[in-house]
Amino acid sequence: MDSTGTESTAGTGAEKDRAAVSLTRATPALAPAPAPAPAPTIAEAPDIQSHDTFVIKKTLSLTAGEYVVSVARPDGSEGEPVAYAREKRLSLRGQVTVYTDASRKSVLAAFKGRDHEVGHMYDVRDASGQSFGSFYEDAGASFLRRTWQVRQPGTMKLTGREHSRVVAFVRFIWEFVPYLEYVPFIWPYRFEYTESGKPLMTVTKKLGLHTRYVLEILAPDIDRRLAIAHTLALDALEVD
Repeated sequence: MDSTGTESTAGTGAEKDRAAVSLTRATPALAPAPAPAPAPTIAEAPDIQSHDTFVIKKTLSLTAGEYVVSVARPDGSEGEPVAYAREKRLSLRGQVTVYTDASRKSVLAAFKGRDHEVGHMYDVRDASGQSFGSFYEDAGASFLRRTWQVRQPGTMKLTGREHSRVVAFVRFIWEFVPYLEYVPFIWPYRFEYTESGKPLMTVTKKLGLHTRYVLEILAPDIDRRLAIAHTLALDALEVD
């Protein structure tokens, strides 16, 4: 050190620099806060309104009937599944819930019967409980040939009846033969839905031991959820 103390001052500055570097190394930089996890979202319903033909297939177990609704391929085979439903057996009828997936976590539509002046009216509702359609069996017209009225508020009123009087009569007798009411009716039949005489929709039960329907919609304004729910009702409410 000289008499002016220059070396001492320089040494002191170097020590301060080393201390600062040491402090910087000892204190790690704070990591950025993690981004908040995305909020869970409700599963979206499949885009079924753009499709016109569906295949509804039912399988039976000891406790329930399982329905799978698929978009029909051009050759009539089953394509992408778009809806699922389950009907409990040996329980009160008149209530079926339709889901968007096999896990049955997201509701596409549901219908439930209620007493009405026409007999039983079935309201079809969405996942939030809002009604977007209804249907009921026309008891007076159904004596020999089953007839249904399907209502879609603000758009159309469909009348659906069995195409063949002969098959309709056989089905009518079938239900009154002891124990046959528990046997699936394997012969094919067809319902045709019209408004003012104009055909707008058909439901055809295919021939076979397995329960299988083809739903064909001829009008773009018909709510596919309503059409699918009603097709399920034709099976769940009539032929089990």
